Amino acid sequence: MRFRLPIAILALTAMTACGGFSGRLNPFKWFKRSAPTEVVSTQTPADPRPLVANVLSMQIDAYPGGAIIRATGLPPTQGYWSAELVPQPVDEKGTLVLEFHVFPPVGAAAVVNQQSREITVAYNLSDIKLQAINQIVVQGASNARASRR
Repeated sequence: MRFRLPIAILALTAMTACGGFSGRLNPFKWFKRSAPTEVVSTQTPADPRPLVANVLSMQIDAYPGGAIIRATGLPPTQGYWSAELVPQPVDEKGTLVLEFHVFPPVGAAAVVNQQSREITVAYNLSDIKLQAINQIVVQGASNARASRR
């Protein structure tokens, strides 16, 4: 009984010291909210799908072993399909650009409301790939969104 109190105090003291940890495992060092940024010109491989017209939002969710990047895009009409975030090579500054590609509709398509046209896609990154990345950019044809550490 006498030993439990000092051990509990030592454990609490050790846990309070973790607040200043500045390593990559610190959740306070993970990616912040996304913000609008300018479109980056990239050297894309031959992808027959055009870029989505607008990128509405981007969110990065951490999980044990990596992160999931979710982006919502807005094409001009309904009927767009086979959306994908296509990664570009990481540049020397540690920026990963994900291009939001999507196939256009085969025939004529209606324009109803914005919610019915929104397309959400996701991309998975492992912790190993995240070590070299400081900023993630999701870009469409007219705008881009970025999140940095």
